[in-house]
Amino acid sequence: MSSILTDELIYEILSVVDEIPKGKVASYGQIARLIGRERNARLVGKVLSMAEYYGTYPCHRVVNHAGRLAPHFSNQKSLLLEDGVTFKNQTHVDMKKCQWNC
Repeated sequence: MSSILTDELIYEILSVVDEIPKGKVASYGQIARLIGRERNARLVGKVLSMAEYYGTYPCHRVVNHAGRLAPHFSNQKSLLLEDGVTFKNQTHVDMKKCQWNC
């Protein structure tokens, strides 16, 4: 993965994340499709895990395709609730209401 993980790619992913509006979420796969790397959802997750080294981005607005929160992101739910995102249960965002249509 390190051979394809360049600063240019990292900033390309983070710039898409930066566009997710407040109150909306995107999936890892959705971001991968937007940058033309449809099969690289895990790469998006890897980049988001390192995002703090590149600036401040609303990474809390990225969930998996089913709306599930990231398991090791302890304050993700509270940040999403502050944004006005609705949940269908304790660990899943309501994707029908809150998925970013881009």
